[in-house]
Amino acid sequence: MDFNTPNSKGKTIRDYIPLAAKKLFGKTQPEAENAEATAAEVIDKKAIQGAAETLKKYKDGKRKLEDRIVEDEQWWKIRHWDVIGKGEMGDRPQPASAWLFNSLTGKHADFADNYPEPNVLPRERGDEESAKILSSILPVIYERNNYEKTYSDAAWYKLKHGVAAKGVFWNTELEDGLGDVDTQFIDLLNIFWEPGITDIQASRNLFIVSLKDNDLIEAQYPQLKGKVGGKIIDVKEYVYDDTVDVTDKSLVIDWYYKKTNSAGKTVLHFCKFVGSEVLFASENNPEYAEEGFYNHGQYPVVFDILFPEEGTPVGFGYISVMKSPQMYIDKLQQVILENAIDATNVRYFAKKNVGINIDEFKDKSKRIVWVEGDINEEKLKPIEVPQVGGNVLNALQMKIDELKETSSNRDVSQGGTGGGVTSGAAIAALQEAGNKQSRDMIAASYRAYTQECYLAIELIRQFYDETRSFRITGETGKFEFVDFSNKMMQGEAIPPAYAGQEAEQGYVQLFKKPVYDIVIKPQRRSTYSKLSQNELAKELYGLGFFEPQRAEQSLTALELMDFDGIETVKERVQNGQTLLNVVNQLSQKLMMIEGAMGLASQPAQNGAEKPRATSGGRTVAKSQKQAQEATLTPYGERLAKRANPDMNAQ
Repeated sequence: MDFNTPNSKGKTIRDYIPLAAKKLFGKTQPEAENAEATAAEVIDKKAIQGAAETLKKYKDGKRKLEDRIVEDEQWWKIRHWDVIGKGEMGDRPQPASAWLFNSLTGKHADFADNYPEPNVLPRERGDEESAKILSSILPVIYERNNYEKTYSDAAWYKLKHGVAAKGVFWNTELEDGLGDVDTQFIDLLNIFWEPGITDIQASRNLFIVSLKDNDLIEAQYPQLKGKVGGKIIDVKEYVYDDTVDVTDKSLVIDWYYKKTNSAGKTVLHFCKFVGSEVLFASENNPEYAEEGFYNHGQYPVVFDILFPEEGTPVGFGYISVMKSPQMYIDKLQQVILENAIDATNVRYFAKKNVGINIDEFKDKSKRIVWVEGDINEEKLKPIEVPQVGGNVLNALQMKIDELKETSSNRDVSQGGTGGGVTSGAAIAALQEAGNKQSRDMIAASYRAYTQECYLAIELIRQFYDETRSFRITGETGKFEFVDFSNKMMQGEAIPPAYAGQEAEQGYVQLFKKPVYDIVIKPQRRSTYSKLSQNELAKELYGLGFFEPQRAEQSLTALELMDFDGIETVKERVQNGQTLLNVVNQLSQKLMMIEGAMGLASQPAQNGAEKPRATSGGRTVAKSQKQAQEATLTPYGERLAKRANPDMNAQ
């Protein structure tokens, strides 16, 4: 068949192929190619419009929370009269005492005294090396991120508003483009989740928004030139002292969502967009389409809650608890101050014909006030202002005490004493006993910090392809350098369950990856914790716990005790016992060598008697040697072996 021979209309068979393809498949070849390209872009403008509508719904569901956060911030800044009086107080005094502020600063100091440090533990023996290195490099990574400031900012926010949000992201701009883990504090006004959920990981979508200058966006994304401007939503703003202009800024939205891939696994996808323009979409990228953006499949955000509420992933803070007594403290002080002002500025009852020059009377700079006629109490009488009753002062003190009690900010927590307590140790003990609530909220922060560490470890597992060098603090306290990559964190292939399974259709190779447990300990401790730890060490020393002769009794007692560092104490006691056994063993060997060299007839030093034979031909030395060898630890056996002289050595 000749495809090039024209028919009566001058067309060849090739001219009819597109029409035939359209009838058979519904599309011409170019249309099919365009459709395939369009299908590859799962996240298009239509998807962005749907995400924007979802974001608006999420913001509407969070409106009351945002109003509460903005109002609580006014209480924190001691501007609460703007909330109480609504600008209608007139010339009345507006005292703003700092009882609430003082309580929050004390709580924040508790956080500062208990800055966390991770300790990564392996679940299997083969992962000990990687776990040890992770324990050393995680603090270094956090230090590079200036995590101490993030920790402090989150602590302030948690105390004020009841929840702190921190994001654990992979920042490709860090380490000169190599990328690294980036932990950031997130303002609750800039993050949105599905209303009604109690766990942030259960939300269908998660949005994190930020305002950026239009010119910076266009410089970073040239394809957006002339397309930026406008906002999908109006982000709630705090009441600023300065003027914040957002006219030349656009809202950049980070959209995280979970989706099930073809293998039935839930994966996490990420999309960044401005307006209706997509800047990046992991689902459009073949590299991430199946496995998701982050391999751990979790939203990279952790919520640290103070006082939880039902039906929401957030909670409420100390300001919600304390602002009622703080309000009445200031209102009662307002009454007292008004009374004092009225008593100081004396007013008078005067008859109309009193004969006093009113202008001179009101002018305090005038030394003489001219009058006509006589002046007596019938013509001019001062208005008596009654003093504030004791019940008002009692109510004020009761409200102050209520605020202290409900916030666990008693006088002893601030270093004050009462009831004749003068001993420093007793005051420290009272302070520690009164810090139960602080220990509880710090423990909750440690749980959140543990989740942050898990996310950071998974990002290291995914992205640390290149070997990196870290300066760490070794066990001796000196600086050491270690090289690390994710090679030792990758999983080992699990063999098929039976021969030939790998050849079956749908077979998926499974991997067993290292799993770690994380234990959080305070990097810095409070003064009382250091004091109690030092006292315990001195007490153990005074009781003879570190004497090698009492090792068995000491170890028995330590098994019944529980304190920080107990494993180190046990190890030291065991090493002391081992060293004593080695010394005794070497002493016996020395005596045997002396006897073999004909020195056994010499009198023993220090009045020690020569070993006597026992029944059965055994000597006391042999009995001691067997008893010592029976109690030697592996460490002691190695030490004794190295100390045993080799008589055959040249």
